[in-house]
Amino acid sequence: MIPSVKIPARRTLVRLFIALISIVANCPSQQASSGPPLASQQPPPYWAFTVDPPNAPPEATGNAPQHVPNSSQSYTLAQIADLFSVPDWHPESHPAMPDIVAHGQKPNLYACAYCHLPNGQGRPENASLTGLPADYLAQQMAAFKSGARQTSEPELLPVKHMVAVAQHADGEQAKAAANYFASLKPKPWIRVVETTQVAKTHAAGWMLVPDEPNILEPIGNRVIEMPTNLKLTERRDDTSGFIAYVPKGSLKKGRFLVDKGGDGTTMPCSGCHGPDLRGQNNVPSIAGRSPSYIVRQLYDLQIGSRSGGATDQMQIPVLKLTMNDMVAIAAYLASLRP
Repeated sequence: MIPSVKIPARRTLVRLFIALISIVANCPSQQASSGPPLASQQPPPYWAFTVDPPNAPPEATGNAPQHVPNSSQSYTLAQIADLFSVPDWHPESHPAMPDIVAHGQKPNLYACAYCHLPNGQGRPENASLTGLPADYLAQQMAAFKSGARQTSEPELLPVKHMVAVAQHADGEQAKAAANYFASLKPKPWIRVVETTQVAKTHAAGWMLVPDEPNILEPIGNRVIEMPTNLKLTERRDDTSGFIAYVPKGSLKKGRFLVDKGGDGTTMPCSGCHGPDLRGQNNVPSIAGRSPSYIVRQLYDLQIGSRSGGATDQMQIPVLKLTMNDMVAIAAYLASLRP
C-alpha cells in the first residue's frame, strides 16, 4: 500500500517557491551573470524612506493666525502642529469627520486626518486612503497591530505612528475611520514630470523639500517627490498637492512592466488591481498614488517587511524587481488618473 502524503497548503507551496528562487537570486555567481541586483540587495532608498536628520529644527509654533487661499478658516502654527486637532481648511469639501479622524484620543491615538489629511489624499511620507475599500483599510490596521506590516527603515516615524495608533484604536474607532476614508472620492494629487536634472533636496517634515539656493543635480535612478507649494503643505492645506520628478523613459518602461509584466520580470497588475488599476473587490487602487509610497511598499514586500494575508499574493510579482523597475512602476502608476 502506498502511504498517504499530506499536500502542503497553497500558501506553503508559494513560500517554498519564493525561498528557492531567493536562494538562487542571492547566489554570487547568479548575481554576476544576471544583471542588476534586486532592489532589496541595496539599502532602503533615502528618497523614498525619508527620515529627518537627528538635529532637525523643531516645528515652528506661534499664536499668529495663519490662512490659506479659498478658505475662511484660520489656525495658529501651534494649532497646526497639534496631532490631536486637525486643521480643516475646507470643511465644506468632505463629509463630517468622525471624532477619531478629526481629534484622535489622547495620549496615544493621533487624529487620522492629521497625517492623511481631511481629504484622505495624504503626503509622500504616508498613504493616500481616499476611496480604498473599508475592509482593506481594516485589514491594514490589523496588520500594523500584529506586526505583519512593518518598515524596512526602522527610523521611519510615520510608520511608528501607525503602529502606535493600531495598538490603541479599538474596533469601533478603526471601523469609523475606515468607513470615512472609503467614502471619499480620489482626485488628481500628483503631477509626474520626466527629467534628467532635479533640484537638490533635503529631508524636512519627513518629506523631501528643495534646498536654498536652488541647485540642480542629475536625477539618476530616483523619484524626487516634493510639495507643489511648500508653505501650503506645511500648513496642511489639503488642496495643495505634489510634483514627482522621475528619470526620462520611466513612464514607457513602467507601462510595459505594469501592463505586460515586462519580459517575465513581474506580472500584469490588472489581474488583481482591476483593468483600470483602480482596485476591485477588496484589492486596493494603485492608480495615481504617491510614487514614493509605491516604491516603499514594493521594497518592503520584496525584503519581507510586509507579510501575511493577501500580501502573500504580492511576493511573486515583486520577487525579481530591481530598483530601476520599482522606480519605473511607481512613476507610471503615479501618472495615472486616480
